[in-house]
Amino acid sequence: MKNLLRSLAFAIAALLAFGFAPAQAQTVQPKTLVLYDAPAGTQFEKLGMGYAIMLRNLLGHFDAQVDLVPVQNYTAGKLNAYDATFYLGAYYGNSLPTAFLSDAAATQKTMVWFKYNIWNLAWDSSYNFQATRGFGFSGLRGMNAVPDSGNPTPGFFDTVGYKNKSFVKYYQYDSASNTINADPDIGVTAITDTSKASAVVNVTNPKTGEVAPYVVRSGKFWYFADMPFSYIGPRDRYLVLADLLHDILGINHPESHQALVRLEDVGALVSVQSMKTLSDYLYGKNIPFSVATIPYYADPLGAYNNGTPMYVPLAQATNLKKSLDYAKARGAEIVMHGYTHQYGSMKNPHTGVSGDDYEFWNIVANTPVAEDSTSWVLGRLNSGVKDLVNNGYSPVAWEAPHYQGSAISSRAAASVFSTTYQRVVYYTADQPNFNASVSKDFAVGQIYPYVIKKDYYGQRVIPESLGNIEYDIHTIDPTSNYNYTWQDIVTNAQYGLAVRDGYASFFFHPFWLEPDVGTPGFADFQSLINGITALGYTWIAPSKAQ
Repeated sequence: MKNLLRSLAFAIAALLAFGFAPAQAQTVQPKTLVLYDAPAGTQFEKLGMGYAIMLRNLLGHFDAQVDLVPVQNYTAGKLNAYDATFYLGAYYGNSLPTAFLSDAAATQKTMVWFKYNIWNLAWDSSYNFQATRGFGFSGLRGMNAVPDSGNPTPGFFDTVGYKNKSFVKYYQYDSASNTINADPDIGVTAITDTSKASAVVNVTNPKTGEVAPYVVRSGKFWYFADMPFSYIGPRDRYLVLADLLHDILGINHPESHQALVRLEDVGALVSVQSMKTLSDYLYGKNIPFSVATIPYYADPLGAYNNGTPMYVPLAQATNLKKSLDYAKARGAEIVMHGYTHQYGSMKNPHTGVSGDDYEFWNIVANTPVAEDSTSWVLGRLNSGVKDLVNNGYSPVAWEAPHYQGSAISSRAAASVFSTTYQRVVYYTADQPNFNASVSKDFAVGQIYPYVIKKDYYGQRVIPESLGNIEYDIHTIDPTSNYNYTWQDIVTNAQYGLAVRDGYASFFFHPFWLEPDVGTPGFADFQSLINGITALGYTWIAPSKAQ
């Protein structure tokens, strides 16, 4: 067993504007334009596109039509053809077309500006920005001081207050390299005319006590002080954006909070007793659930079989079929979790065994697998579906092993499965080369707080938003050295309530019930279920997610 925490925090009451009516129920698809920085010849040429893909995916929750366009390709009047335009200012000092600045300054349509380069409007008197919009731009603020080993956390504006919760931006200092993993910069604004603008959300600098606007709204013009897609996590200000998109687009989904639980990495060697215990408990609580099933078990290096290769097709997987039959009889739905959940005969990266390793991505080289192609992927997907169906199990959704596959594999999955149930990694090219010396392509990982009707790859995505229980058992398995408690996950679920239609969705490995592991797995699982239930979430099956 391996540490399978899907931590994709990479490098991991709605307010009304003045004079505007409340948002109405959705009747049409909003047409949206996402403009992003793509500074040619720099290492950040594709970073803006990565963020644009993430925003495009969130807009998929609202069934929006989305066009992604590099801002340098903007032409005069283009935003007039859209209900809403978003500009992702990801690159400091990027040169913006005059046509875009003129249109953004004058438009009466919805315009949302993120982070950098707002000074091109605010500080150019020809645009009359402050008088028109009712707020001004003061400048950028980053770290309070340069961190070092003696003062590793000098602080910055890192706490976003929203719906009585504090969403804290990610920060990590590496003393060995004297570098930080964080995105501390914010654009500091000031409201100058309260009849025109207001601070919808504020951000605080806990070290200095200063408070600044985080989201400013002036009619249909919105400004976000930072880039909410950098270093996202389940308690991050990213959730603030996810919720505010309802107000930005004028689509106010009703307050609704649903929960999902999935039993994970269930393959040929699963403990029937553990599966029975979990299935009985959930059935007794009247809680629908799903089982992430690996149809074909492979141990090509004999890692768990005394050096002798071992292969178990579903038709011969007695323990697996007993477990699935028992769970199905108690209302479980089947999710196909890879075909073999491993790749060939290599350690990718752990043992080569089903459930341990990646299948549709070479994680060792951080590239697509050598066979990566639509036909190769479809062959594995269709083989898995055929095995499941022939043995009496119809999968309701797809889940990529370790939530990662190439762009080609994700697009192929969307052609086989009507629904995926996962977090997702996205690439700025279909066949990226991650050799840093020759490539400027980026990969971004995304957690969803709600259902995405159609993402960048054409997938309908059911969210897994909370993570999973993990224990430090490095004395048994050196790769399982991380604690993530049921209390951590319940806390994540509390933050999920800030999104008006936010989900609480997690997964759990049945092997935590096995006696030789020596963890309080079942007790913690029960505490987690009870904790999420107490928050007011309604448990549903994946097929009921909307």
